Amino acid sequence: MTTRKRKTPPADAQDFDREFRAQLAQMTAGLAPTAFTSAWADWAMHLALSPSRRLELRQDVAVRAGDTWAFALRAMAGEPVAPDDHFEGKPDPRFAGEAWSKWPFNVYARAYQNSAALMHEAVQGVGGVTDYHAQLMEFAVRMLLDASSPANYLGTNPELLALTQAEKGQNLVRGLQHWLDDVRRTVEGGAPAGSEGFEVGRNVAMTPGKVVFRNELIELIQYTPTTKTTHAEPLLIVPAWIMKYYILDLSPRNSLVKYLVDQGHTVFMVSWKNPDERDRDVGMDDYVDKGLCAALDAVSAIVPKRKVHAVGYCIGGTLLSIGAAALARENGKGRDERIASITLFAAQTDFSEPGELSFFINPSQLALLEATMHKKGVLESRQMGGAFALLRSQDLVWRPIIENYLKGQREPMIDLMAWNADGTRMPWRMHTEYLYRLYLDNELATNRFPVRGQRVRLSDIRAPMFVVGTESDHVAPWQSVYKTDNLVRSDDFTFLLTSGGHNAGIVCGPVHPKRHYRLKAKRLQDPYLAPEDWLEAAARHEGSWWPAWQRWLVQHSGGQVKPPAMGAASRGYGVIEDAPGRYVRQR
Repeated sequence: MTTRKRKTPPADAQDFDREFRAQLAQMTAGLAPTAFTSAWADWAMHLALSPSRRLELRQDVAVRAGDTWAFALRAMAGEPVAPDDHFEGKPDPRFAGEAWSKWPFNVYARAYQNSAALMHEAVQGVGGVTDYHAQLMEFAVRMLLDASSPANYLGTNPELLALTQAEKGQNLVRGLQHWLDDVRRTVEGGAPAGSEGFEVGRNVAMTPGKVVFRNELIELIQYTPTTKTTHAEPLLIVPAWIMKYYILDLSPRNSLVKYLVDQGHTVFMVSWKNPDERDRDVGMDDYVDKGLCAALDAVSAIVPKRKVHAVGYCIGGTLLSIGAAALARENGKGRDERIASITLFAAQTDFSEPGELSFFINPSQLALLEATMHKKGVLESRQMGGAFALLRSQDLVWRPIIENYLKGQREPMIDLMAWNADGTRMPWRMHTEYLYRLYLDNELATNRFPVRGQRVRLSDIRAPMFVVGTESDHVAPWQSVYKTDNLVRSDDFTFLLTSGGHNAGIVCGPVHPKRHYRLKAKRLQDPYLAPEDWLEAAARHEGSWWPAWQRWLVQHSGGQVKPPAMGAASRGYGVIEDAPGRYVRQR
């Protein structure tokens, strides 16, 4: 019996399919309808096969409907009744104001709470539904409930009605002006209102330094020393290229770069080019070779005979892990041992449990996204921003709508928000490889990810490691970040868990009274601790985690030396221009 070989569709057919998917993505805001339809069908069919579960839900409907009617009768008697009275679960802060205790608004809130609880209950505990489909249904329910809250609308929100009456509608006039301004900025591709108050090189990304290397993918910034002596080993920071590098060099009070320089470290920073359609075929190998390795070569030439402390943030940390594994691999030239230590900030190396981002990582969703990127050659930053906003739609979508358009109040722009609005694009080939090979197929953690045609193993990494996770991370959950411990063979491994999210937890400044962190080191021979066991065993400390990491760097450094010269013109790395350089200003 002969096996028929699967035919590859001709190029013109593939292009037609991609064009069709790209048009579909425009109509669905980039969400793949097939993924959610499959999840719904899985849930609906298994619910139909679960008569006892359907009976439980019918009983729950009756109980919650009765609760809503009983509450409405009490509220109609005229006595103020808070919607959370005798209601199971945590109070909803959206309905905590005194105005929500009055009829009919307390009834709106109570009915919404009962409906929300019922919908959450309905998509849980249905036997036979896959875990992933159950999570997709939970996500879809959460988006629907966030959108339907009575707190979001003028006619059902007593606080908004009172404000409108007090201001004689001027809040709505201002809100309309804000909406028109935001529409204009969106159409023109402009930055959000207030961003103009933050200018790269003037009040953000302002730590003095020089651009000492540039190629078609990166600029390398060397920062000017502020101390008479510096620690012997320089730092090379590899930020994410999803956003611009200066998240680590914001205002002086929370600039990690300035803090490190002031502590006597020689700091180098990679500044990524903002790609356009001409860069569509730039792939992961290019980011390793022309990004990480090119920067490491430059640092080694400017600070010769010294190993380098390598630092990676988010996807930059993933790239650093890939590159470090490739450099540590035994080959005909031996191991490349220029890396003294590796620090990862909120960076995943095992993508088997990527958290809520998995809602957007499935074959249907990636086919839609790949088609959109292939048409343009790049993925626009607003498309990535939209996906992240959906993960926290109450905070990032509905609350800004209420504040800006219904209350007519502009929230003051801060440096972190201005940075977040200064997005970058992603090349089609690189992002496709990143999503399929790392997120979907998890090739890095399973020793199948290729660099220059040869597979790399994270277990080849032996350098000391300091890995940071953040408690409220929606992009790289700390339990996923923690998995690096099981993949490398470092005999000096420290994991730190800090309060805060993916960005605010990392960019907290050297002094932060509202932050805390947990820290625990281990040797290779120590028994493995599951995340929950690590959390119980690690000591808690108050304040910012920056000083703890800085002390770790000092412990792994070789003493004080005279600061190196800026650049090394004789070795081909002369000063090109002042920091922050050209690439960070690209739109």
